[in-house]
Amino acid sequence: MTSPDALVRSGTASGVTTLTLDSPHNRNALSTRLMTELIEGLAAAVADDAVRVVVLTHTGPVFCSGADLKESAQAYATGTLPAGMLGDVLAAVRECPKPVVARVAGPARAGGLGLIAAADLAVCAREATFAFTEVRIGVIPAVISATVLPLLTPRAAAELYLTGEKFDGARAAEIGLVTAAVPAEELDAKVAAYCAALVQGAPRALAGAKELLARPAPADLRTELAALSGLSTGYFLSEEGLEGVMAFREKRPARWVPAAQ
Repeated sequence: MTSPDALVRSGTASGVTTLTLDSPHNRNALSTRLMTELIEGLAAAVADDAVRVVVLTHTGPVFCSGADLKESAQAYATGTLPAGMLGDVLAAVRECPKPVVARVAGPARAGGLGLIAAADLAVCAREATFAFTEVRIGVIPAVISATVLPLLTPRAAAELYLTGEKFDGARAAEIGLVTAAVPAEELDAKVAAYCAALVQGAPRALAGAKELLARPAPADLRTELAALSGLSTGYFLSEEGLEGVMAFREKRPARWVPAAQ
């Protein structure tokens, strides 16, 4: 059960765990405490076999304002900045074996964009705004580049990294930062539709598909095809593969599809 004073709240229904950033007083800034709770929430979702999908969302008007600059200023004396923990957060999201969907109803800045990019799918309100504001305070978007740059075109990345200018949800979708941008009143329905589709997938197969998406470009095509053929055969012969084929032939839901609630 989530603590009453938690900065990240967790709830699960119909195979979907929702992790809610709940620190609106500082625009859901990435403080050490919030990042610690987010990592713990992700770990709990991974450990729970009933959880099939993780949704990352927020309270308040802002999705995430980036690093907690107040905490950063106080930490200068020790040299241990909260930004140093951001890599662990992005890795936890990216390496989660279950699909992660970011629901972005409001603005995101700096490190918040790294969090969005780390998710497998991201849906934002068209009215939401985004900006890589790091250069305007004398720093650079270093850590988040690991998740952001693989998604963006080089020209878009150069423009937005160097200018720090704001852009809207439609532009975020155009350049690949988010999967879809929709009117604010349609945001929850779009997220729910993605979740409903994701829970149809077999847990091991979803994790394997995520590994495929992260697979580096092959140096030799035939060697890669041979490896992938073996991988494909293994999945077809697995317990999930046998059940999935049988369920398809029998025109029924596979065993892993959560019962409607």
